[in-house]
Amino acid sequence: MHDSILKNISIAFDLDGTLVDTAPDLVRVLNTVIAPDGLAPIAVDDARALIGYGSMAMIKQAYANANVALNDADTINIQSEFLNLYAESLSQVSSAYPGVANALSTLKKAGARLSVCTNKPGAMARPLLAQLGLSGFFDKIVGSGDNVPTKPAAEHIFAAVGNRGSRKIVMVGDGAPDVLAARAANVPIILMSYGYSPISVHTFGADAVLRSFRELPAALKDLLTD
Repeated sequence: MHDSILKNISIAFDLDGTLVDTAPDLVRVLNTVIAPDGLAPIAVDDARALIGYGSMAMIKQAYANANVALNDADTINIQSEFLNLYAESLSQVSSAYPGVANALSTLKKAGARLSVCTNKPGAMARPLLAQLGLSGFFDKIVGSGDNVPTKPAAEHIFAAVGNRGSRKIVMVGDGAPDVLAARAANVPIILMSYGYSPISVHTFGADAVLRSFRELPAALKDLLTD
């Protein structure tokens, strides 16, 4: 790779389903909070497609699947318990996807500026990445609750990368919110096919779709030299 191509470009990464497989911990906590109501544990693979829609969606779907009624007050209480338990053990069984650390290292050494643009609460995203040994790769980690509009807003990308186009920006994600934010910001979007999108990412019209994070440095080179 010609490192000069990557020098000073800004790359904003989604977190859940892109950098880190967080589903095992999210579903672990979900199963903990639904167990008192007699709901059977949910398999991780069955819940992956819901993760991008947040904890409330996961909780509501779990009760709907079990045909158990849930009023608004109970839903809020369960979500509060979920968030508290999750914050206490963010990385018990979560892990970075294969090739993530090596690819991030390659990009950073080449001069790229890396950031995280996630709809996960920033107060959870930052310690999660620190616990997994990844936070040192990123100049900024911006999530919900960080006083910026979240994806699909273009402003989320600009806040994460720290500029509005003074250098080349690329978004890397795994689903529709990433595509919509990138299009709103008028920047290229690369999607990872292994993430949490409930429908095929090949239908979103991304600039590139990759099967492995290991493919990212070469894909960026191709995208930036077109």
